[in-house]
Amino acid sequence: MAVKMPKKNGKNGIKQVARFGLFWAIIIFVALIFYAVLFPAANLKEAALSDVVRRANEGKIAKLEIQGNDIKVTGKDQNKPTERSVKESGSIYEQGLNKDAKVEVKVIPPSTTGETVWNLAVLILPVLVIVVFFMFMMRQAQGQNNQAMGFGKSKARLYGEDKEKIVFEDIAGNDNAKQDLQEVVDFLKHPKKYKELGAKIPKGVLLVGNPGTGKTMLARAVAGEAGVPFFSISGSEFVEMFVGVGASRVRDLFSKAKKNAPCIVFIDEIDAVGRKRGSGMGGGHDEREQTLNQILVEMDGFDGDTNVIVLAATNRADVLDPALLRPGRFDRRVTITLPERKDREAILKVHFKKKPTDETVDLDKLAAKTAGSSGADLANIANEAAIIAARRNKKKISNEELTEAFERVAIGPERKAKVMNDHEKELTAYHEAGHAIVGHVLPDSDPVHKVTIIPRGGTGGVTWFLPPEDKSYTNVYEFKDILARAMGGRIAEQIIYGDDGITTGAGSDLRKATEIAREMVIEQGMGKSLRDQVFHEDNGGLMFDKMTRERPYSDETAKLIDQEVSQLITEAKQRAMLVLKANRPFLDKLAEALLKDETLEETAVDEILKGTKLPKEAKLHA
Repeated sequence: MAVKMPKKNGKNGIKQVARFGLFWAIIIFVALIFYAVLFPAANLKEAALSDVVRRANEGKIAKLEIQGNDIKVTGKDQNKPTERSVKESGSIYEQGLNKDAKVEVKVIPPSTTGETVWNLAVLILPVLVIVVFFMFMMRQAQGQNNQAMGFGKSKARLYGEDKEKIVFEDIAGNDNAKQDLQEVVDFLKHPKKYKELGAKIPKGVLLVGNPGTGKTMLARAVAGEAGVPFFSISGSEFVEMFVGVGASRVRDLFSKAKKNAPCIVFIDEIDAVGRKRGSGMGGGHDEREQTLNQILVEMDGFDGDTNVIVLAATNRADVLDPALLRPGRFDRRVTITLPERKDREAILKVHFKKKPTDETVDLDKLAAKTAGSSGADLANIANEAAIIAARRNKKKISNEELTEAFERVAIGPERKAKVMNDHEKELTAYHEAGHAIVGHVLPDSDPVHKVTIIPRGGTGGVTWFLPPEDKSYTNVYEFKDILARAMGGRIAEQIIYGDDGITTGAGSDLRKATEIAREMVIEQGMGKSLRDQVFHEDNGGLMFDKMTRERPYSDETAKLIDQEVSQLITEAKQRAMLVLKANRPFLDKLAEALLKDETLEETAVDEILKGTKLPKEAKLHA
């Protein structure tokens, strides 16, 4: 179906052009009057009266034009005056001009033209200024009125056949999601066979997934497969400061959708307007809730024969209002997960399809290393690799650019320009060596991929761990090993420089360890005394929401949570201390290698740490 374009009103266009032309005509007229009054014709060359009289008596002047005391002089063989002079009161003959001189003397009566123009200008200019100002204000008011009239109009963008189509074949991975959405496509193409069997297609489909997993692209692919118009709008575009605007935009959007049926309405980030009602008081919350109410009403109001399907995307389905998720509204939920290894390889092949690569590029190996990456992350890696190759004036992308792009996206760009003194380099080397040794020794930790003391991103150095394969779950042992290796940097500083020698370099490690410990206790039920109890907190919304939101646990439970977190951090410190003290020679050896080479790959780290041991006490998992 072609996209319907609004027709322009010819009469209104002519009126606008006429008003525009009149406005600028008045501006130009006023400017000309100012120029005529303030900048008269260019002055003639000044000449002394005695010289003019002498040359006139000698026959060197053809004509004298006298107006009052002003004299304009036209020389021999000239068509117009070239000089100007001023005489005293009285006749020019009284100033010395001979009556028999061969010169034409023309006396012009005094004129009041200049004074008349000036008087007219004084009278007309204020009136013109007022008229121009009034017209300008009218134009401004008209523009504001047009804006106000369109304030309640939907800002949805309509994509039709004039735009490049996206189909399921263009999207790698997400096979399960595409299969679920294929039913929606089939209904839009063949609604009759469903109606004959009494089946009702879902009115709304909610796409749930992490950022960058391709929710918007899948929604556009549904429209592309079905060959129907596609209205796209973000949830935040409904809400304005003025109450009622959001509801008006919802009505306008669904009105347009019905006129273009069959079609798809896609609302991105629907949690901006679809959060649970009653979570706040006044202000923007009233507007947001009115907008949500209107969405619920419009979805209920669809006629059975209206082939309009609403797709919505969110990564916070847990905060949506239950009324949105009931049957008859968003009947179906399609979960879009992070791509698995084979899907990541397929996505990388799509993004490198039009990029020249040499034989060293191994996309399968890169797919293995990018566990946990979204489709957007993989697209960014491909783009960064192309940028790096272009910067190096290469015609093809090699594995070197691919690796650098992967590391740049994953852990940030290298900051080789940052200058560190010898003590800072040594401290960083021991810090990163502490992370690496603890992670290398503990049995449930991911293997070390790379260690570097070159600053990257916002850190002074990086110890990078990569899982050997994709994981769907994390157990208690793995969580505790992650905590221990996170504390390894701070403990290494403490062993080498003493309790007073610790620095702020471990700040980000400590924050991360505390976040993981709290997640274990609050979100995963992995505490000791609070085992199998979850206290989920919604940290979204405005500050007012957070202040007024009631905690899902008591003060006594909050104290227990703090104790559990403290115990996990203390245990992690003790285990890291046991490992590093038992492998102190390897700590010095790895730090020396880092000071020498600055960056060590996985094989080099394994070679240096060959022979490290795990103390018996560090094996215990309380």
